Order: sequence, then structure tokens, then C-alpha cells
Amino acid sequence: MSIQFNYRYGIAAILLFLVEVFIATILKDIFFVRAYLGDVLVVILLYAFVRSFICMDEVRLILGIFLFSCMIETAQYFNIAERMGFERGSIMYIIIGNSFSWIDIVCYAAGCMILYGVAKLKS
Repeated sequence: MSIQFNYRYGIAAILLFLVEVFIATILKDIFFVRAYLGDVLVVILLYAFVRSFICMDEVRLILGIFLFSCMIETAQYFNIAERMGFERGSIMYIIIGNSFSWIDIVCYAAGCMILYGVAKLKS
């Protein structure tokens, strides 16, 4: 593992973030896009963000992102955003989320499988 800025992943992370904002603000009424595609893309966004600063084993990073995503989803089950005092609609409330869903975990797994497939194609 080494720390080094990778502008390609940095640009990808920025673009994916903008897509996520677009989904959350403009496409919010299109259920499939908001509920599923956004969750698939968020793990890819996390991957690109981490890879923009850290060069490490791809499989470990993908597994770590999946576990992190599952931890956040589990925190949603326990209403962690409300317990931390974040108000509904606040940016932190939106980032953390407010409802647990097994389907979200499936979406995170799908995003990680896409990342893994791309990683294997590159090698």
C-alpha cells in the first residue's frame, strides 16, 4: 500500500459524485434509479475515491468497501443518524441514511462484483 495521488481515479470519483448528486436531486422520483442504481454506484464512488489517494490490493479494497457499506447499512437499522442528533433532511442524515434494507446490501454486492470484474479484466 502506498499513498500517491492518482488523477484518473480522482476525476472518476468527482464524476461519480456528481452523478450521485444528480440522482439524488433530479432523478429522485425515478424509483429504480434512486433506490438501486445509486446504491450500486456509491460503492464504485468509494472505490474511486480511495484509489485516488491510496494504491493497494484491489480485492482487499473491494472487500473493505463492501464491509464498510454493510456497517453503514446496519447502523441505519439502529437509526444511528437520529441517535447522533442529525435532523431529517440534513446532509449528514442523508449521507448516513435512515432505513435498513437487505436490497441495499445486494446492490452494494453488485457494485463490488462489477469492481471485481473490472479489476480481473485489467489484470
